[in-house]
Amino acid sequence: MARTTNRAWQRMLSGRRLDLLNPSPLDVEIGDIAHGLARVSRWNGQTIGDYPFSVAQHSILVLEVFNASSATAKPDEQLYALLHDAPEYVMGDIISPFKAAMGGNYKDIEERILEAIHLRFSLSASRPVKLMRAIKKADKQAAYFEAIHLAGFEADEARRLFGDPLLPEFDLDGFDRLIRPWPTHEAQQRFNKIFEKVSAKVTG
Repeated sequence: MARTTNRAWQRMLSGRRLDLLNPSPLDVEIGDIAHGLARVSRWNGQTIGDYPFSVAQHSILVLEVFNASSATAKPDEQLYALLHDAPEYVMGDIISPFKAAMGGNYKDIEERILEAIHLRFSLSASRPVKLMRAIKKADKQAAYFEAIHLAGFEADEARRLFGDPLLPEFDLDGFDRLIRPWPTHEAQQRFNKIFEKVSAKVTG
């Protein structure tokens, strides 16, 4: 992938400066990711509840769906699932219709950041296609649950957009807790804790 010489810096609370166009794994910190994702709202904030449903909480929900669907998932595969939306800690969660309108440049930048994140945490930048498909299915399943429980969608409409759910809600341990929006600090702490638990088992 060709690299550009232009710079577009984002200063993080850790003190790191991440170049969004040419991101370096050395400038990626999990604390910055958790902080950012816990403050980015899914569905442009159009969800019920006292708190927004954050990308950090969505990432945990996707991991739980992935684990329930892939009982033999390895730690590195689980980490890929948890970090599937990690670039949004600097890019925000742009809804799918806008992504389509923005075209390829947006996706290119997103891919660069995701590659840097994966390398930072001992994951291969070239992601296995089969694994990515399984994570995408879990992502759509999570979106289906969010749509009908939080975003006001009818089940039929959600199915048209995200497909039929692969597993019922009662197959997910603690589903009521997973789908109820958490306060920002709780989402951040939970994301950090799960990352530490999973990443400790990954051998780079």
